Amino acid sequence: MIKTLIVDDSSVVREILKDFLQGEGSFEIIGEAENGSDGVNKARELNPDLITMDFEMPVMNGLEAIVEIRKFSSCGIVVISTHDTAKMAYEATVKGAHEFFAKDIFTSQMTERQRCEIFSTLKQIIKIKNKTVSVQGTKNNITAAAHKINCVVIASSTGGPMALCQLCSGLPPSFPVPIILVQHNTSGFDKGFVQWLDGYSHLKVQLAEEGVFPLKGNVYVAPTDKHLTIGAAGLSFDDGEPVNNQKPAADILFKTAAAQYGNSIISIVLTGMGNDGAEGTKLIKESGGLTIAQDEATSMIFGMPAAAVETGNVDLVLPLGEIAQKLILLTGGN
Repeated sequence: MIKTLIVDDSSVVREILKDFLQGEGSFEIIGEAENGSDGVNKARELNPDLITMDFEMPVMNGLEAIVEIRKFSSCGIVVISTHDTAKMAYEATVKGAHEFFAKDIFTSQMTERQRCEIFSTLKQIIKIKNKTVSVQGTKNNITAAAHKINCVVIASSTGGPMALCQLCSGLPPSFPVPIILVQHNTSGFDKGFVQWLDGYSHLKVQLAEEGVFPLKGNVYVAPTDKHLTIGAAGLSFDDGEPVNNQKPAADILFKTAAAQYGNSIISIVLTGMGNDGAEGTKLIKESGGLTIAQDEATSMIFGMPAAAVETGNVDLVLPLGEIAQKLILLTGGN
């Protein structure tokens, strides 16, 4: 059983989360707390495997509580918050939270797909919570691009906000090509994600818009619940069915980017569950582009990068901390 502590100042929300988690059968609720300070004390006393954490609480807020808990525990921490605190929720991933979900998902309208994804994510977090991170380099070696690079596309999921924060903060304002990315997001959090990531990046981070032509020095983020494509008419949206259980799906972006940019593109697959980005990596490689995957040691969850590597079409497997510098080298940035 996964020993779980629920921290939220609303007794109604605590009851909803308790019913949701206990209904799956793998989670044992060992305690509840109605503010961050009480949550810290109970985390120390009960030693849970997983903590669900609200943000806006009396005495001590959720972000402060996460910082304190990380001083003595490596347990899984998942933020369950409102859209109003989305920007703070992403900040929590830098402070030590593993993932977050919107409170309004936990209603009778929750789909079976959402339910399964949440439980799968929680169980993956428990498996990796004690993981140590290595900074060993890769044996792969590509020192410079053999042709001009005009675009970078990125796929990321669980653990992605923290990874993207580190990657984007390592790129200079003069980075010479646009970046287009798909981050699997909880519905409704895309604007908060863009605002948060923009605060860490020297580049301009913005939500993708229909008909916009990607420009250098800009990062374009796929909106929630729409596939993002790129073509001769610029960025556009595809409202089709989920691909790899994801919408937006990186494979859709990668496929269209391969057709649009040919051999002048770099793809990157970062941490996350599942195999989104694997088929797209293959298509990027077949178009003559360069392909990169985050290594296992620095991935919160190695599912997506591993699936890309298993296709045999990844040129470089790199620790997260080396990806920005490699992009600068390959694109001729400075």
